[in-house]
Amino acid sequence: MNPVPDKRLRVAAINFLNPAPLMWDFEHPPLDGPLALRYCIDRMLPSECAARLASGEADIGLIPIAALATTPGLRILPGCTIAAKGRVRSLLLVRRAKQDLAAVRSVAADTASRTTVTYARILFHKWGNPAVPFLPMAANLDSMLEKADAAIVIGDPALLALEERENRLERTREELVYHDLAREWRSLTGLAFVSAVWAAAPGSPTTEQVSEDFIQSRIHGTENIEDLVAEWSHRLPIPESTIRDYLTNNIHYVLDEECVEGMRGFFSMAVETGVLPEYSFSI
Repeated sequence: MNPVPDKRLRVAAINFLNPAPLMWDFEHPPLDGPLALRYCIDRMLPSECAARLASGEADIGLIPIAALATTPGLRILPGCTIAAKGRVRSLLLVRRAKQDLAAVRSVAADTASRTTVTYARILFHKWGNPAVPFLPMAANLDSMLEKADAAIVIGDPALLALEERENRLERTREELVYHDLAREWRSLTGLAFVSAVWAAAPGSPTTEQVSEDFIQSRIHGTENIEDLVAEWSHRLPIPESTIRDYLTNNIHYVLDEECVEGMRGFFSMAVETGVLPEYSFSI
């Protein structure tokens, strides 16, 4: 007998702390069981999510928004995002204190990121250093700063870099400046920093029920922050208070009008600076 084809939607999810509230229903009872009959979840780095949608290996993915401009036909699902309207903690540009931003000659860029690097390229235009080269590297701050004047780290490695800040200074005697890129973006543009959205691949069978599943998971996740704090404090060497503050005050999860305007501003400036091709979207 031929095997029964798996009709579940394939979901490319991010294996970081920041999307944990979005994934609540997919990982916790009572809805994890029913949802497992409709969705197959695979976890990976943000940059890999976009590649899965582009290759047709996933139907839905939590993708860096820059990928929307380079992967034709993606559809944004409403209601959910990974964004920040002030300090975010987990998107860092780290540079040596002796070099100001206009003098940075190279930037090591976390290979997990696509959108954060795009934001950084736009910011370097505003900082008067538009031609600085970006060198893709794995997220290891020491190794990155051996190869470049500055480094971009995102997600959990960025949170850990902040926790290790004083230890690194004591160990290396090298003074570093840690720029929170969401805060820098807000200061220079007045806009929200939108990192990622749920998007559907061209031709994927998404329905209103699918959108509702993801929105309800976000709602339930933000209602269960204390449980997430307890879970993630065992996975990351970060104080519970930091995780709680991060999930409640740093990350914004609702794709509201301010975030939509932030995305429009991002794509407009990306075109103006030659970082991304022309792109428009609707939700």
